[in-house]
Amino acid sequence: MIDTYSRHRPLALLAIVVVAQVLLLAFQIKGEHDVRMIRYWAVALVTPLERAGTWSFSKVGGAWGGYVGLRNARAENERMRTELDQLRLRNRELESQAAEVQRLSTALNFRNAHTEAGMLAAQVIGSSADPTSHTLFINRGEHDRLRVNMGVVTPDGIVGKIVEVLPNTAQVLLINDKDSGVGALFSASRTHGVVRGSGDPEPRMEYVVNDEKVQAGDAIVTSGEDRIFPKDFPIGTVESAKPGSPFQVIRVQPSARLDRLEEVLVLLTQQEVVFKKPEVPVAAGAEAAGEPAAGAPRAKTAMANPSAAPQ
Repeated sequence: MIDTYSRHRPLALLAIVVVAQVLLLAFQIKGEHDVRMIRYWAVALVTPLERAGTWSFSKVGGAWGGYVGLRNARAENERMRTELDQLRLRNRELESQAAEVQRLSTALNFRNAHTEAGMLAAQVIGSSADPTSHTLFINRGEHDRLRVNMGVVTPDGIVGKIVEVLPNTAQVLLINDKDSGVGALFSASRTHGVVRGSGDPEPRMEYVVNDEKVQAGDAIVTSGEDRIFPKDFPIGTVESAKPGSPFQVIRVQPSARLDRLEEVLVLLTQQEVVFKKPEVPVAAGAEAAGEPAAGAPRAKTAMANPSAAPQ
């Protein structure tokens, strides 16, 4: 080990001397722009290291900044998504309120235009759970002076009539219920009939002879004979008509949207019609039995029945 060191010692000293000489020469010799060679060499040696360090630091810093920025972006996206959902809900609430205001304004204008007929606004609060029954419940009752057989309408057309009254609620029988009936006539020809519910969404107009010309789109209005609805109030339009036996089969498209009712108007002015019992001679024996004579008509009920066929 010592021999090897002793053998290469002169070479090492020579190398040190040569490097020292080169450095002295580089320090003394100047290149362009009066810059010493040692400076050129130092710059050439350090520049790659600086570039490598700068590149490494930029990549690490960029990666860290991207990670932090990504986390911030995710948090910002979550916040903006929450705000967007809240704004959507608020927008739906405002649209619902605007639609309600529009409906109430229409109903108010309609009531003001018909001041001769007392009307009471009511809200629909429920409907029948029986699929074969077309009824609904409103938030008005005895405390609001409601009575059975009062008409219920909207500005578009008739809805039905009240069939049951409770202290704060009332049940409305819609015109498309199988137990309903409304005196009706065609607006143009003035031909009378009865609009009955069939249990389907569309009621039917009955007692119209086959010779009567009926076309789709013909307007049907109330006849006023039932004394529940005013005369010439819209019921609907003819959806289809075809000959039947013995009368035409006419399907009616109601003017009021019976499946989308939210607010209605109750007609408070209800006119009752009392039919007097006809005074006809009673045959002997029949009076004792309490039966009218043969051919004598029976007494009609005290309230006009809109379900009956027109006389």
